[in-house]
Amino acid sequence: MLKFGKSQPVMRREDVRFLTGGGRYVGDLIPEGALWAAFVRSDVAHGRIVSVDLDAAREMPGVVLAMTAEDAEAAGADLGMNFTTAPNRDGTKGAAPLRPFLAKGHVRFVGEPVAVIVAETEAAARDAVEAVVLEIDDLPVHAEVAPGGPSVHDEAPDNVAFDYGLGDEAATEAALAGAAHRVRLRVEDNRIVSNPMETRACFAEPEGDRMHVCYGGQGVWSLKKELCERLGMAPEAVRVTTPDVGGGFGTKASNYPEYFCVALAASQLGRPVAWVASRGEGMLTDNAGRDLVSELELGFDADHRIVAYKVDTLSNLGAYNSNFGQMIQSYLFARVLTGTYDIGTAWLRARGIFTNTVQVDAYRGAGRPEAIFALERVMDRAARELGLDPWELRRKNFVAEGAFPYTTVSGESYDVGAFARVLDRAQAAADRAGFAKRRDASAAQGRLRGMGVCYYIESILGDPSEGATVEFTDDGGVRLYVGTQSNGQGHETVFAQFLADQTGIPAEAIEVVQGDSDRIERGGGTGGSRSVTTQGTATLKVAGDAIAALAEFLSDEEGAEVEFDDERFRIAGSNEAPSVLEAVARARAAGRADLTRFEGRDTLPGRSFPNGAHVAEVEIDPETGHVVVERYTVVDDFGNLINPMLAAGQVHGGVAQGVGQILMEHAVYDAEGQCLTASFMDYAMPRATDLPSVDLSFEPVPSTQNPLGMKGCGEAGTVGAMAAVMNAVEDALWDRGVRDLQPPLTPGRLWQTIREADDRPLAAE
Repeated sequence: MLKFGKSQPVMRREDVRFLTGGGRYVGDLIPEGALWAAFVRSDVAHGRIVSVDLDAAREMPGVVLAMTAEDAEAAGADLGMNFTTAPNRDGTKGAAPLRPFLAKGHVRFVGEPVAVIVAETEAAARDAVEAVVLEIDDLPVHAEVAPGGPSVHDEAPDNVAFDYGLGDEAATEAALAGAAHRVRLRVEDNRIVSNPMETRACFAEPEGDRMHVCYGGQGVWSLKKELCERLGMAPEAVRVTTPDVGGGFGTKASNYPEYFCVALAASQLGRPVAWVASRGEGMLTDNAGRDLVSELELGFDADHRIVAYKVDTLSNLGAYNSNFGQMIQSYLFARVLTGTYDIGTAWLRARGIFTNTVQVDAYRGAGRPEAIFALERVMDRAARELGLDPWELRRKNFVAEGAFPYTTVSGESYDVGAFARVLDRAQAAADRAGFAKRRDASAAQGRLRGMGVCYYIESILGDPSEGATVEFTDDGGVRLYVGTQSNGQGHETVFAQFLADQTGIPAEAIEVVQGDSDRIERGGGTGGSRSVTTQGTATLKVAGDAIAALAEFLSDEEGAEVEFDDERFRIAGSNEAPSVLEAVARARAAGRADLTRFEGRDTLPGRSFPNGAHVAEVEIDPETGHVVVERYTVVDDFGNLINPMLAAGQVHGGVAQGVGQILMEHAVYDAEGQCLTASFMDYAMPRATDLPSVDLSFEPVPSTQNPLGMKGCGEAGTVGAMAAVMNAVEDALWDRGVRDLQPPLTPGRLWQTIREADDRPLAAE
């Protein structure tokens, strides 16, 4: 096996292309002469479809096709989209009502597609949508994240889609009953929209007897599989590609109705058909993130060690099951239920609720940020109520460095960790010792200052296996075929850099090939921070196989022992030291074509667990409620790193999304299921001026669960940021009497909270 080299902060080579306008996204690749699709969407949240009159639309100039669910079925399509269901506490599976890719009989959220119009131009298609007469009888709307209310689906009594449990309920209740201290907290996790820079888009084009579908996603294989299922096509007749992607964040990991409609229309018409979402369509129909509320309780013994932890969560699934919606706030939440703490007894009850809103699915972290946000909020509350230092309470309850491997109550095996050491470094880096002086300086200006800490851990998810192919081309170059999909993370750089590190091949000679189901038969895509650990491990194996085979070839040719020193082959008794590319050239000249292409797969033996400490320092103007994040410090344990610069970029982006959710982002629906925040006029996102520079450092403890010792880093920034900022704001306002803080902490909401606390009699405490 080859060895893991030193990490190098290499600049992203794809940035030159992106920054000079050379990126090629779906919208840049639409075939010339393609038809355009536009969608008739429901403008009510719940209703029975009485009629869909397409006659006038079909007569509009340029219109070539108008199709409803019934038309799609008549064309041989299977409307029912794929999704996963969670296990219920009683051993059954969660509710599985049909989710059609065009509404059939009923509509259940504003924006649900009811019909598709295809025309010669995008403008003509959109104009024709306006001519459709859609008659819907309104039905009562359920928009609350709570059981009961008007029924969304007959298959889900009281609108409860699943009722999941993990842990020992009886033991947890008994431990809480006998605890010396019990601390309770209600934590809301507000709904957000990811708003990637590039909206969702796709096109489909017939290619003889085959269909090519191009879309912006996080892996081509899931969509290929479901296209075959929905449209009745053979796998060999479907090719799916993904070009450059302008942000994924989990939102683009799912398959959406528009993709099936566009492919079906192209098949029916024998012409290319394209669709690019408007920003408004995206905000109405992209899978949302988070949206849950948790009732939490921690029990402590007299020495303030945790004896039990109980969580009761209600999560919003939206109107239908999305790809992974049921699993996120059940199984995935449970992966890191107890965080980094030694908690022997815990109980999680998680229920998913159908509502007449758009679906909720993965958003950067998918269940792990939600679990850590809840735990780290109640840990901070416990410290305040018990009169303890929140940092010391965490240290006292950490899984000790000598206790690994450590099995959690949710069955996860943490392989390694040095939580106290990482927290110590974060405390020094954040200059906690100087905080009192900074707080006094803020107070002198009439402002409130707070410091908050969050210690997070996340579990790397997704398929633990991955494949790689290394192909040496006739012109002396190398193609590395990968089963993951970059959405802007820098995969072209990091994978080429890694292969170069292992083989001595110049990185500039390596082309990374991704996102093409014809060229890469199988892959796990990108999600769950899996990409570099799984893809790096597979590449390491294939590179090792290539080196071994080439060394054997040279040894046979030279009649001497041959070794590889990470850059060149060394031939015993000779000064000759051919590089890998030179060895391949010799093999090709000798007719050994079998030595020009190597492929293989590898499977990780277990998950790895990135972890670290986030420290936020905020200043609040009590007269306006405005929060400024003044300082932000992160110390991460990502294990070994290939490229620290790219890891830092991932943390920075994750922090921005976590801070944005806590301070300003919020997708709001009214009681009738109408989205009130469906434009950038109404939905706030962080700008550069809303964030300070992030003081980031690494304290690596190499994982034992992969030969690289890596832990993944794509989602960690968001997992740690949310509670750090919330805890900092609570720290600033605690002495002011504020006790109930829920995100987003917008100036208006925070101002009102401060006013109410100021007016509250002291006896009310």
